[in-house]
This record gives sequence, C-alpha cells and structure tokens, in this order.
Amino acid sequence: MIGNQTAAGRTTKFVFLGLWLLFTVFPLYWIVVTSLKEPGDVFAWPIAYWPETFSLENYRGLFDKADFGVYLVNSLVIASVAAAAATVIAMLSGYVLARFEFRTKSALLMAALVTQMIPAFIALGPLYLLMTDLNLVDNRFGLVLVYIAVCIPFCTVMLRGFFANIPEALEEAAMIDGLSRFGALFRVLLPVMRPGIVAAFIFNFVNCWNELFLSVTLMNSDSNKTIPTALNGFISSFNIDWGSMSAAAVLTIAPTMLLFAFASRHIVQGLTAGAVKG
Repeated sequence: MIGNQTAAGRTTKFVFLGLWLLFTVFPLYWIVVTSLKEPGDVFAWPIAYWPETFSLENYRGLFDKADFGVYLVNSLVIASVAAAAATVIAMLSGYVLARFEFRTKSALLMAALVTQMIPAFIALGPLYLLMTDLNLVDNRFGLVLVYIAVCIPFCTVMLRGFFANIPEALEEAAMIDGLSRFGALFRVLLPVMRPGIVAAFIFNFVNCWNELFLSVTLMNSDSNKTIPTALNGFISSFNIDWGSMSAAAVLTIAPTMLLFAFASRHIVQGLTAGAVKG
C-alpha cells in the first residue's frame, strides 16, 4: 500500500513538473519557430507549429533594414563595462560593510535595500533633468554611469553576505605574513570569492542587457540605442512585426543563455554562499 502511494506521488510529481516545463519552454520554442518562418507565413492559418520550410529572412532583415548590429554592439559594450565596474565597486563596498564597524553601517545597508523597492520609472524625470544638465543624454558613457549606479546597491548587499561567510582569520594570516589589507583582499580573498564575483557580474550584466526604461529615456539617436530599444521599435501603433521581433528576441536571449550555461556552477555557489549569513 505504501509502495503504491509512493509510486502515485512520484507519478504526480513528474506529471506536474512535465506540465510546468512545457508551460515554461513553449514560449521560447514559439519565438524560435516564428523567427525561422517566412515573413508571409507568420500569420498563416491553420497555425503551423513546425514550419514546412525554414528561412533566415527575418534575421537577414534585421541587419539589412535596421541597425541591429549597432544595437548589438552597443548593448554588449555598455552592459559589459557597467557590469564590470559595478562589480568592482560593490566588491570593495561589500568588503568594508562586512569587515568594519562604523556608525552609519546599518543606515547604508538599509538604504541599499530600500533602493530595490523603488520602481525605476519614478526616478526617470529627475534623472533625465540631471543627465541633461550634465550633457550626458544620448551618450553611451552617461548610460553606463546610470547602470553602474543602479547595479551597485543590490550587488553590494550580495557580496557583503559572501564576505561575511569567509573567516577573518584567513586574511589576518595573510597580513601577518606581510601582505597589506589590499594585498590580502586581492591575493587571498578574491580567489576564494570567485563564485560570488561571477554571480554578481552576471546578475549585473543581465540587468543592464535587458534594461529598457532608462535606455529609451536617455538614448535618442540610432547610433547609441541598445537592443531592448530596438525590440520596442518593432511595435507601431497599427502593426507588430512579429517575425523580425522574434528573430531579434532570439539574438537577445542567446548571449545570456550561453552566459548562464557556462557559469551556472559559479552562479549557484555564489548566490547560496552569499545568502547564508547576513
């Protein structure tokens, strides 16, 4: 009787997980299939869940009719630079918050957490006025600065938790051997912290890569726009170019999927290690 109940429970679990997997994967499958259809077959009836002929016309159209290559390079450069800079700054600030005691420490931690609760669009107006005064509107460097500021708070809290899980005796032993505090940080702690740093970088990169509101607000010229802005451009008042949008979505998703695939072990280790101790 117990064996039958166990088998039934296991079957129910696999059925539920299978349905959930189908529900999760099907939209991605449909985007890929739509991107590989002929432009005239996207709205064909009855719906073809597997096209008779595959075509790369939607992908060619992205680069022939639009500046998608420029958008791709802009997103890659902006996201990489902003993610790297934010990770370095957050690493240093997280180290300070984990290792030193000072009067405003709790207030800084609380401020970093509160910023994650404020919707980004609320700050768009004041931010646009500030960037206009600094002559940084429609400027890739200005967008990088904004992304760095957006990524630092949460990344600092995450890396601070990771530092808190590393025994202080490790760096103290390095300092006794003659290293400075910075030497102990970069030569002893950072190799141990590699999973956390990789997780923080990928978190920052994906956030910058997918961000839309700030990019649309601050970037006006085609030469400075990013991929999310390009995807938004396929939607007009009376029509949506589903074929081109699907092709652009596939090219947008692919880099982040590859990044997660190659660094999944570091991401899991970094996020779990940083979450154990506050």
